[in-house]
Amino acid sequence: MEIVIPYAPRALQAQLHAEMQARRWGVVVCHRRFGKTVWAINHILRDALMSSRPNPRYAMMAPTYRQAKSVSWDLLKQYAGSIPGVRFNETELRCDLPNGARISLLGAENGQALRGLELHGVVMDEYANMPESVFPEVIRPALSNSKGWCCFIGTPQGHNAFYELYEQAKGDDEWLAVVHKASETGLLDREELEAAQKMMSPDQFAQEFECSWQANVPGSIYGKELEQAEEDGRVTNVPYDPALRVSTFWDLGVGDSTAVFFVQTAGRAVHVIDYYETRGEGLPHYCKVLSDKGYLYQDHFAPHDIEQRELGTGKSRREIAYDLGLNFRVVPKLGLEDGIHAAKMLIPKCWFDRDKTKVGLEALRQYHRAYNERTRTFRATPVHDFSSHSADAFRYLAVGLRIGNNKMRAPQQQALSSYNVFAA
Repeated sequence: MEIVIPYAPRALQAQLHAEMQARRWGVVVCHRRFGKTVWAINHILRDALMSSRPNPRYAMMAPTYRQAKSVSWDLLKQYAGSIPGVRFNETELRCDLPNGARISLLGAENGQALRGLELHGVVMDEYANMPESVFPEVIRPALSNSKGWCCFIGTPQGHNAFYELYEQAKGDDEWLAVVHKASETGLLDREELEAAQKMMSPDQFAQEFECSWQANVPGSIYGKELEQAEEDGRVTNVPYDPALRVSTFWDLGVGDSTAVFFVQTAGRAVHVIDYYETRGEGLPHYCKVLSDKGYLYQDHFAPHDIEQRELGTGKSRREIAYDLGLNFRVVPKLGLEDGIHAAKMLIPKCWFDRDKTKVGLEALRQYHRAYNERTRTFRATPVHDFSSHSADAFRYLAVGLRIGNNKMRAPQQQALSSYNVFAA
């Protein structure tokens, strides 16, 4: 029997159908009005009609049951309504096809009640707004017996489970990972986008129409630069090169977190290969961390306050570190805004290891200025929170690299001094 569904996919939708048909897992990030729900309903419908399995089960899941009904139910009836013998159950939001296949609309707000399902294909719509436990605890086991497929679709809502899933998918050939921005698809005309920009804040427009993962951090200081690094493919696998020495850049905390970036320079490129952060530990702990990593070190840079002497010992932390075999170079004091500017200028030259610098990168993305509701402006001073330690270490990196490049330590034995004690 030939069944004609009243659906003519746009070129990008047709491409998505073909790409998702070849994979079991997919993450599709789309701007508003792309037509992702229409695409999803028809992708499920086609797979259900073409399935040769007995009584296959499919689901379209939204953050809430009410949202599933208001957004997807009418679409499902519209596209499946022309199929001879199809039946719709309004109470259960269920479509029964003549070949025994069934498509159900589900809500994620009570995901535990869905345990025990067996599914052959699922689309999770607006996954960023769903409880993180729903997929691993409910949907993933439901797909195991049938080895069914799942596609996660939606618009970014910052760095949450949807973002983590997209990052994972980008590095896995078995996953489909795509982003469609309004400025690139051409689905919305220029006049409409310009009108939307006038009525939305820059961050709102960037999130909803340009699929920005950083946009929901108001006042983000390094958000644009790091987003560009993502788009350029400079957040990737950056392995340690044994032929190049490693320099470290520290934000030393007193009763607070200490953050360390590990960097190799290759020509004009800066390879940020590792990051370490913890709190409540003394300098011997960090010496051991450096030794355990097994890198060949060149220089270690710390802020100017490392020269301050402690009341108990009368020694500066720099002297204590030297006694432990860690010979710090001091980054000169620089105004906060000048340091931020230097960091912004450095990021376009940086390549970040996606896994080893993940914690530091996330903190850099979250580093922001607070918004003043009264003046309707962002404050000049960045907010001091968990992200400050990584941000300070990165500022010292931006300033310290200038010192390292312009005033290189000539003696090779001097360059090795901070390494030999660790090797011993």
